[in-house]
Amino acid sequence: MSDQKLKVLVVGLGQMGRSHAIAYHTHPGFEIVGLVNRSARPLPDELTGYPLRQDYAAALAEFSPDVVSIATHTDTHADYAVAALESGAHVFVEKPLAANVHDAERVVAAAKANGRKLVVGYILRHHPSWMRLIAEARGLGGPYVFRMNLNQQSSGAAWDIHRQIMQTTSPIVDCGVHYVDVMCQITDAKPVEVRGMGLNMAKGLPTGMYNYGHFQVLFDDGSLGWYEAGWGPMMSETAYFVKDVMSPGGSVSIVMDGGTGSADINAHTQTSRLLVHHAETDAEGKLTRQDEWLDMHDEPGHQQLCDREQDFVYQAVTQDYDLTRHMDDAVASLRICLAADESIRTGQAVRL
Repeated sequence: MSDQKLKVLVVGLGQMGRSHAIAYHTHPGFEIVGLVNRSARPLPDELTGYPLRQDYAAALAEFSPDVVSIATHTDTHADYAVAALESGAHVFVEKPLAANVHDAERVVAAAKANGRKLVVGYILRHHPSWMRLIAEARGLGGPYVFRMNLNQQSSGAAWDIHRQIMQTTSPIVDCGVHYVDVMCQITDAKPVEVRGMGLNMAKGLPTGMYNYGHFQVLFDDGSLGWYEAGWGPMMSETAYFVKDVMSPGGSVSIVMDGGTGSADINAHTQTSRLLVHHAETDAEGKLTRQDEWLDMHDEPGHQQLCDREQDFVYQAVTQDYDLTRHMDDAVASLRICLAADESIRTGQAVRL
């Protein structure tokens, strides 16, 4: 590791923002110079000693950070990121990168124009089990069928968080970018069309917003993907977690053992086991290879994944990583999920 210390300003202290702040607190290469949150909120003991501000622009000028970490509502991401990049700071920003493709491209352009690093919070890219899933699926060869979902039966404080997010961002965009990114890494093909459907089953959401949606995305190699996401106290716990990749060569699936329910944040990333199935048959049409179970029970938890993600930020800055593909992929997955959102709102398929 480099001996360089990076001064970091942490903006947004919700669920993800606090986890990232704790990652900076424990990382020897980072020094937290300030925290920013628009409203007062209780903080874990690790974070109580740092300066806390409410005004982002003033804090950016006051602390002159090397890195700005942004985990605020989606509709603020682009303006906050561009301001940081133009001030000379590198940026880590939670997914989705922006609320629309134009703003996402504006952030990427600002990073390139100012020679700064931009890392987007695709936490599954730092998860060894998901990296193995991608490698195993690519080994089978395409074209692929992707079946993925993450429904969350949220209530109480978790439902409050989801309703806050849905003031600006639907579940299929907020969560979907992760899993569409996985699809794109596996197939490496160009997405050509998206078809979506959704329904609002909740009270008090903005006009046009929906708390349940699913969509299909078609790729130019013949691959097709399905993704489903729903939030709220009415969501079913049956089959809330499906992570399946199929191809002519077989399939790779994440199989969860028990689990603590769909509202647990660890359910967003945990795998337990991977099941690898091979499709080769003999002259009688019988399968010739046994399924393989890959044990993933020692996988990192949510905080450990945030620690890995912020270590990647540190290495990207100090080792001068080329993040061109990383940034392009973040825009590409967002474009697909926003096309799905458009399809749901218009009732029409969207060509990409």
